[in-house]
Amino acid sequence: MTIKNMIDINKLRDNLEQFKQAAIAKHKDINFEQIISLDDQRKTLQKQSDDLKHQQKVAGQERNIELAKKLKTDIQKIQDEYITVKEQLDAWLASVPNLIHPDVPDGKDEDDNVVVKTVWDIPTFDFEVKDHQTLGEDLGMIDKEKAAEVTGARFFYLKGDIVKLQYAIIQYTFDTLTNEEVIKEVVAKNNLDVSTKPFQLVIPPLMIKYDTAEKMWRLHPKDDRYCLEQDKLMLIWSAEHSLGPIHMNETFDEKELPVRYVACTPAFRREAWTYGKDTRGILRTHQFDKIEMETFATKENGEGEQDLIVALQCHLVESLWLPYQLIAICKGDMWSIDYRQMDINTYIPAQKTYRETHTSDRMTDFQARRLNIKVKREDGTKEVVHMNDATAFALWRIIIAIMENNQQEDGSIKIPTILQSYMGGQEFIGK
Repeated sequence: MTIKNMIDINKLRDNLEQFKQAAIAKHKDINFEQIISLDDQRKTLQKQSDDLKHQQKVAGQERNIELAKKLKTDIQKIQDEYITVKEQLDAWLASVPNLIHPDVPDGKDEDDNVVVKTVWDIPTFDFEVKDHQTLGEDLGMIDKEKAAEVTGARFFYLKGDIVKLQYAIIQYTFDTLTNEEVIKEVVAKNNLDVSTKPFQLVIPPLMIKYDTAEKMWRLHPKDDRYCLEQDKLMLIWSAEHSLGPIHMNETFDEKELPVRYVACTPAFRREAWTYGKDTRGILRTHQFDKIEMETFATKENGEGEQDLIVALQCHLVESLWLPYQLIAICKGDMWSIDYRQMDINTYIPAQKTYRETHTSDRMTDFQARRLNIKVKREDGTKEVVHMNDATAFALWRIIIAIMENNQQEDGSIKIPTILQSYMGGQEFIGK
């Protein structure tokens, strides 16, 4: 499978050193010299083909039938060679990772990520802290054993008030992101110069075609995806996998942007290579629920979109009064597709550490070029849009944080104040 719209070859030529450094930082082995050589061959073959076509036209005008036939054969030979070279070039271009924002910290892996800020003090307890699985099992709300019998390891039944808590978080998040007044407050608080346009609710497909997943740079590593080989469909890892292509092969009018979407879907992950890691509880599972944001903007507003998204993520976590850290992901720990990545890690008392609950990915035009999503400017020119995606809440992980940070000595759980109205005024789970 070859993606037709990859890295802009002219952009790569103009910024060759930056692309080389980005590939090195993201641990990608890219033969840039081969790419340039193939592009040179492509240009030469294109010129030869154009010259021969001109000669063929002249021969036809002069009624030189024998020469015209010979030129036709020569043209076909060059075009066949052109196709071979172009396919090789496209294959290389499809593997080139995105550039890296100048503000992204240097580093090789997660140990080099940088804490931008820490919010709220971690809680102290005058009783023995329980982890979320023990709390959930004691309350009869997490059933691992029956799920293992029915489906297998790393699946769970959630029951009772934990389910009500999840739906409360979903509705609260939807109410926040679709409310322009709340977005205005967040914009003002963070001194942002961005649109206050609210997010639009979407229920997207839970499966996407292989070629669509490839355009999103989400098909591989395939061993970690749940794939339906007979139908060439992949179950989504996250709502952004099917939100991103929602405008595939379309062109926006400039006045329409930004366009912002939010969706809550199940997410399916095989979690290959993680066996024995985080196997207790619902932290790392094969199926979970997630609220995801996706935005489309002009190139000059793409960074502002990510700044707004991160501010909204912080607003949502702070409103639950959960201790967290905002993290700038270093060059070596970013996805290949990312230009800049910011995470939120929320404190988990039983583990005595912060764990990832949110990610924000700025893609620039990387995905949009592959998806062929453009914007028509007011002057009539067309450009590729810029895309961002981000977590509003990884629901099971934030439920873990709520359960463990808000646990009481009697084993009950205090419901965050902002969510109590969404649970009929209920203040505790388990009392």
